[in-house]
Amino acid sequence: MTTAAPELLTVPEVMARLKVGRSKIYDLIRTHPLAFLKIDGARHIPAVAVRDFIQSQLAEAA
Repeated sequence: MTTAAPELLTVPEVMARLKVGRSKIYDLIRTHPLAFLKIDGARHIPAVAVRDFIQSQLAEAA
């Protein structure tokens, strides 16, 4: 049984999904609330990491 590869998003795609600027995304990457992969120097964020980040923010707000 094979598993599907995770959807990887670019920084601009995550910026659009979270509706924040580039520096905020890089801050989240640097401080580790947002997981990422570095491939050939470019950062790619798994879609599941974005969902997990949103869920954690909602849990903190509750």
